[in-house]
Amino acid sequence: MTSQPVRGVEMPRALQVLRRRTPRPAQLAVRSLVRRYGEQTAARRPLPDYLIIGSKKGGTSSLTNWLIQHPDNLRMFPSFQPLKSAHFFDISFHEGVDWYRGHFPTERFRAGHPGAVVGEASPYYMFHPAAAGRAHSVVPDAKIIAVLRNPVSRAYSNYWDRVAAGTETLPTFEAAIDAEEGRLAGVDHDRLRGDPAYYSLEHDQFTYLARGRYVEHLPTWLDVYPEEQTLVLRAEDMYDDPAGVFARVQEFLGLRVCPDIDLKTYNERSKPPIDPRTRDRLREYYRPWNQALYERLGRDLHWS
Repeated sequence: MTSQPVRGVEMPRALQVLRRRTPRPAQLAVRSLVRRYGEQTAARRPLPDYLIIGSKKGGTSSLTNWLIQHPDNLRMFPSFQPLKSAHFFDISFHEGVDWYRGHFPTERFRAGHPGAVVGEASPYYMFHPAAAGRAHSVVPDAKIIAVLRNPVSRAYSNYWDRVAAGTETLPTFEAAIDAEEGRLAGVDHDRLRGDPAYYSLEHDQFTYLARGRYVEHLPTWLDVYPEEQTLVLRAEDMYDDPAGVFARVQEFLGLRVCPDIDLKTYNERSKPPIDPRTRDRLREYYRPWNQALYERLGRDLHWS
């Protein structure tokens, strides 16, 4: 039996009950001990086989949960925590590679699961300007999966997700996108690229329009990872044909195609319909960006 997803990753109900009954200080202490142990045993922990790099509100939680159900996909360490990502290449690069290795199963554990793979998923990886270069310096052989969603619906869903999380206080989506340029005025992009310890809340949380300009940030990954190591998917295809898309993912990762996976949608919140005038405004806004993306990818994603 499983319950609702936690932090985008579903975990067994028994573990969730135990987690709820454990005092917060005890949870933090256990987490600290686990991370310390993982780092101390880093030499015995291979790096991940794949990264799911985004986009935010584009289906990364669904794809991660589908893969978690696959018998040949291993969970991150420790398996009892609902980990989706170490956030190493975007937020925690200053922690060092041993810290990162500590998030993955040991060689001995993997030896008991021949042919298995392990990976992580952060929708901030694709958007962060330094993440692709950092990733290639650490995991050049990893396979990269990007899930792109129509940027209009992606931005709208992103706003309501931030409202639900309590980080967005502006009362309407229109107010948030109108405020975006001003909010980002203080972001030091040079520090984002060059200082691993620098973090910008505004860049991470309030980039509704910018994150949908895929042609600005996806090529940073396509330029350093060869074509045979990258898979770019349409979120709309995941929703329309989950079995077909997941079969492509399994084949791309070298996994046997497993039919017994619950391919439901995860982490999609209910929200009111978008104002048609706003939708039309953003369609026009994204039209040149989408066209440039189609040319870069060599295919039309049909976001009319």
